[in-house]
Amino acid sequence: MEKFISLSGIAAPMPMVNIDTDMIIPKQYLKTIKRTGLGKALFSEMRYNEDGSENKDFVLNKPAYKNATILVAGDNFGCGSSREHAPWAIKDFGIKVIISTSFADIFYNNCFKNGILPIIVSEEELDKLMEDAGRGSNARLHIDLREQTITRPDGEIIHFDIEQGNKEKLLEGLDDIANTLKDENKISTYEQKMAKNQPWL
Repeated sequence: MEKFISLSGIAAPMPMVNIDTDMIIPKQYLKTIKRTGLGKALFSEMRYNEDGSENKDFVLNKPAYKNATILVAGDNFGCGSSREHAPWAIKDFGIKVIISTSFADIFYNNCFKNGILPIIVSEEELDKLMEDAGRGSNARLHIDLREQTITRPDGEIIHFDIEQGNKEKLLEGLDDIANTLKDENKISTYEQKMAKNQPWL
């Protein structure tokens, strides 16, 4: 998994609340087990018209946000079913940070497993960041994971909290399996000890 240390980028505003995983990646795209190629289906029901053409009014289709790497979204982002395809689609599109006042628990944890940084801020802070995002490419946000800060275009710094284990996973670029393998020697030693002491197991 790619390491995440810091990011400066364009933020796309999505002030909707309760954006669920079916809106993020509709069910017809869940047949694949590949993590790549789903970016084109991200928010497809809002992003495309019935004839397959782009909906010019949807934020990620607007020229200012086609290269957005940050999403500033309304409350309770990622609610609904637990489909891991949702963070896969977000990451494949190129979004690496999602900022909201709250996330659904399963989606929140799935983000860390897929190299996405979900940041929780207060309502007041979200309002400021949503305003920044509304200015498009004229306003870039800077995210520093080590310092746990968001720097606004005017220089104001917003601090955010993150659980230490999740922070280390992103900084080191480790998914759950790779994180477990850091203790491979300890695991092997334990297994050898158990095989010796309890060979019937």
